[in-house]
Parts: sequence; structure tokens; C-alpha cells
Amino acid sequence: MNPAGPVFAATAVEKTFGTLRAVDGLSMAVEAGEIYGLVGPSGSGKTTLLRMLCGLTAPTGGEARLLGSAMPRERRKVESQFGYMPQERAVYRDLTVAENLLFFGQVYGMPRRRIAARTAELLAMMKLADRSGQRADRLSGGEKQRLSLACTLVHEADALLLDEPTIGLDPALRAEFWDHFRDLSSRGRTLLVSTHYLLEADRCRRVGLMQRGRLVAEGTPDALRTLAGERAGHPVRDMEDVFLVLTRSEGGAR
Repeated sequence: MNPAGPVFAATAVEKTFGTLRAVDGLSMAVEAGEIYGLVGPSGSGKTTLLRMLCGLTAPTGGEARLLGSAMPRERRKVESQFGYMPQERAVYRDLTVAENLLFFGQVYGMPRRRIAARTAELLAMMKLADRSGQRADRLSGGEKQRLSLACTLVHEADALLLDEPTIGLDPALRAEFWDHFRDLSSRGRTLLVSTHYLLEADRCRRVGLMQRGRLVAEGTPDALRTLAGERAGHPVRDMEDVFLVLTRSEGGAR
């Protein structure tokens, strides 16, 4: 970890794809131990920002840093210290549940004995112990999502980037995932979680509202409610209304 500075940081970061400006001069920082929610509709730039912060794509302008290292140039220095869960389920369909965890553990150079111990822990945590020998392509959607999260956590990284980790899950399983996230945070992990479920904003310590590639508001959920109330001229409690009030001037999402 890098206790002297933010775990994740973007400084005037930009990303363009031809004429499309997916991320537009965005600056933000996530401190150690936070659950930071990046909230916005599809097309607002959340995934592109996460991919720049973990070094999977280079910024067109500005700077992205993870644990103090410039991304993607210095990615190798910190690649064993963070976990990234992409929006598309990152599991190998022709491997069993246990084999997926073994594969990802070996990618990170973990000893087999430690992988076995982590596999037992994670399968119990994700309620997949009875699916250990089952091929991933035979799991339900929710089970695949749980396995994808387990693969992200196998090497016990301190910094986690989770891109829409609860998308497509039923409310009960979504709440289960957030229980896991809070537990990870209580153990000192830092989580940057993107979501378009506005109700999930209340589960984060701080929230950044994204629209059209920009961070249009940032703060604790209560602080965002207060700001929205001031702009609206009346109390605003519902997070959907908060988002609408604070992003109104930005127009529709790209």
C-alpha cells in the first residue's frame, strides 16, 4: 500500500475515441480504506475511468495513478497489489469453479497451499462450496457473478476496482455483495465500485456522480443530499432525485 497518498487518483484525465470524449478532464482521489461509489448511467465514462486507473488503457491526457504508480507505465510495480473485476464476468467457462480460482491464484504467483486455503474461504463466503467441481458454464448468472468476485479476491489485494459488480443480480444477492464489500473495507481494503443503481450510493462512504465523462458532484451521500436540496430549493432525500438535480445542467449521457 501507499499510505502517504491516495490509493486511486486521476488528475485532469481524458480519454477520447475518435470524436467521442469518453472521459473529460476528470480529477478525483480515493483514500485508503474507503468504499467510493462511482455512480452514473451507462455511457457516462465509468468503465473507461476504471480501465485507465488500473492500467488497461492509457489516458489521452492527464494522469491516472494507482498506489502512487503512474498507469499504465508503472503497472508492473503494483499489479499484484490490486484486483479488477470487469463488468463482463471474468471466468473461464470450461474450467470448474475450483479450477478458475486455481488459475487466477497461479497468475498472481501464489503457492498452491495458499490457493487451496483461499479457495475454501472464498467458496464458503460466496456460497459456492457445493459447486466446487462444476464447470463455470453450468452456473446460474448469479453464481457466475459470485465466482467472478471470488477470482478478483483470491490474491488478497488491498486495492479493488469493481465495475458494476451487482449488475443483473436480484435485490437479495445485491445486498449480500454489499455485505462482502463492507467486510472488506472493515479489514482495510480500498474499494472503487462503479454502479448505475442509485440506491447503492448510500452504501458508499463517498460518491462521485458521473455524467458525460465528467465528475459533476462528489461527497458523502448526506452531503450530496444537502447540495441537491440547496439547488432545488427544497429537501431532496431520494438518491435518484439527487442525481437528477445535480446533473441537470449536464444534459443526457453519451
